[in-house]
Amino acid sequence: MKLETGSVLLFNGDSITDCGRVRPVGGAPYGLGSGYPALVDGMLTAFRPEERIRVLNTAVSGDTIRQMAARWQQDTLELHPDWVAVMIGINDVWRHFDVPFNPAPMVDFPEYVDTYRRLIEQTLPKVKGMVLMAPYYIDRNEQDPMTAMVRKYAAAVKELAGEYGLVFCDVQAAFDQVQEKLHHMAFSADRVHPNGGNNIGHFIIAKAFLNAIGAWPLD
Repeated sequence: MKLETGSVLLFNGDSITDCGRVRPVGGAPYGLGSGYPALVDGMLTAFRPEERIRVLNTAVSGDTIRQMAARWQQDTLELHPDWVAVMIGINDVWRHFDVPFNPAPMVDFPEYVDTYRRLIEQTLPKVKGMVLMAPYYIDRNEQDPMTAMVRKYAAAVKELAGEYGLVFCDVQAAFDQVQEKLHHMAFSADRVHPNGGNNIGHFIIAKAFLNAIGAWPLD
């Protein structure tokens, strides 16, 4: 596993990561929210207790990368994590489609990439590693304009991970694989937020994350 024994792993992002986490900082056992950070923590604790990984969650529902950057110092750097995992971008894209006549909350592609790059460069000297998790949209119709735009932003995240030698977690690929056998309505009614019985969508993300850090399979 890429994370060193005793590491503090911090997740930051938007509602997909937030999932009702405790404020100001979500932590185990009851504060991580109901999403994939809690699943990651639970599986690492249950199956790799000797690694003693401590998980934190500071994601904020509704955030774009612009908003996350504004709180990055307080919600990431000042908590002194060893590893930082980030999944951000769906709201940056979504605002182009759900409020098309209000440009204020939209984050265009150059701003997204430039802001992400700045956050990486601020963070890397202070941590042991970062995991960049691709934003995703659960729709197999790649001709749909929102699908295409999310995949463009996700490709930029992959390029940044390669440029800086960071761990990349391809969440989109994980959902695409599941969709070969299961309709997206089984795990996401709006194609963004995981839902459905037993947190199916969050299990998919958690597995993709654990695979990216070399912790899957768990036994």
